[in-house]
Amino acid sequence: MRETLRTSLKIAPIMLLLLFGGAMTSRAQSGKLQLDQLDALTNRASNTVEVKLDENLMQTTWKLFSGKDPDEIAIKDLLKNIKGIYVKSFSFEKENEYAPAEIDSVMSQLRGGGWSKIVGITSKKENENVEVYLMMVADQISGLAVVSLNPKEVTVVNIVGPINLEKLSQLEGSFGIPDLDLAKPKAKKDNEN
Repeated sequence: MRETLRTSLKIAPIMLLLLFGGAMTSRAQSGKLQLDQLDALTNRASNTVEVKLDENLMQTTWKLFSGKDPDEIAIKDLLKNIKGIYVKSFSFEKENEYAPAEIDSVMSQLRGGGWSKIVGITSKKENENVEVYLMMVADQISGLAVVSLNPKEVTVVNIVGPINLEKLSQLEGSFGIPDLDLAKPKAKKDNEN
């Protein structure tokens, strides 16, 4: 009996580490970013936008669309699989009122944990950087993140759940999602050649 207790006590910490590690891995694979650390920017920002639509609210939002209008049908179809939409955006009166280190907690999540950077735009003229990341689980997109930084603005958009990029383009400009120009270019007409 005593030997069983000793063995159990030796195994317990290992089991706890495995459980904790498994929970952290599944959390990292969920596609949801931790954005609460950005709240420190609120006091300095002249304008703040925050959108938190978790899975329950997404279900409610999904039910609000009548399903009669073709645009609503398309949006309803997209939203029924989305697990969450999270947006934090801060605008400042003056340039450089935030430090790059204040964004590092978000960027470090995107540099690891299954995220892949698919777009990086740096505009010296506009002094703006935009990066788009995808999280893939098997062959399906399970998360999308967009980080847009300029000297007077910080915006982070995180969409969680199975995502169809073609359908996602229909949400641009809604729910605080910026126009990401995700739609495919339209085919040229024969007379435009």
